[in-house]
Formats: sequence, C-alpha cells, structure tokens
Amino acid sequence: MNVLKSAAWMVVALAAAGAMTASASEPVVGVKDPEALFTSKDPKLHRNKQAAYHIQKELLECNQWQDADKYLTEAYHQHNPMANSGRQAVVDFFTKVMGRKPSATCPAKMQSKIVSVVAEGDYVVIITPRELKDPKDPTKTYTTSWFDQWRFVDGKADEHWDGQVLQ
Repeated sequence: MNVLKSAAWMVVALAAAGAMTASASEPVVGVKDPEALFTSKDPKLHRNKQAAYHIQKELLECNQWQDADKYLTEAYHQHNPMANSGRQAVVDFFTKVMGRKPSATCPAKMQSKIVSVVAEGDYVVIITPRELKDPKDPTKTYTTSWFDQWRFVDGKADEHWDGQVLQ
C-alpha cells in the first residue's frame, strides 16, 4: 500500500475514532527518543526524514521561519485550507496570520512529541499527539493523532497535507 493510500486510511480511521466518546480512548503519547525516528539506512529516505525533522523542529517548533528556504521549495504546494501555496505564503501564514515569533534559541533536542515517522519514496509522514477539548464536557480534554505529510523534491518539501478542517 503506498503512503497516500495509508494516509487516506489513517484519516478515515481517525474520523471513525472521533465518532466514539473521547473518554473511551487511550491517551496518545510520543516516543521517548523522537529524533531516532528521523533516520534511515536508505540515503534518500534519510535525507527526506532529516528535512522533515528540521521542518518539525526548526520551523514548526522554534518558529525559525527566516530559514524556510532551507527546507521548503519556492512553489511549496499546500493542501491545508488555512494557508495558501508558495513558500512565502506559508511563512506569512505562520508569522503574520498566526503571529508566531522566532524562539531566541532553538533547543538542541526536539521538544515536540512524536508518535511515528514513516517514509516511502518521496513522502514522509509524521504523526504527533494532539490534545483537544472533549465535546461532551469542555472542562475535560482528550488526545488523538495528528498527521503532517510532505512530498520532497531534491531534499526540500514541495507539497504538504495535514488533517486541518475549517470550523
């Protein structure tokens, strides 16, 4: 099964899981050493996983969007309804729309919780825990899984998918 079909099945499974009560699920937690997930013996997969690591850590975690050209192509095709395509449009989304400010320093080790990293061909999928309010009791929260998937060209992300929905 290719990565796109796997991601599609994952979205279907997550939607089905969301129909159940939030309190019935076990908590989603990250692994103890997330950085170990971003390696591969295959040189191409390793390069792509490392680029995904830097996107997750330096761009999404530390908000070092001034370095986006190191990890994203200029065309960067976006499949999230909240952000437009193009590297500059994504940078503007995070820095201007979301108001993210760069961290003074980026920690040596990733702080993000990571459940899994899957790479195949030009694709890398990162699964992270996501905490949400329980729709039946907004004073409580539950965890679920979130995914980001990128397609890489020459070691840079050229296309992105995630589970974002408009509310």
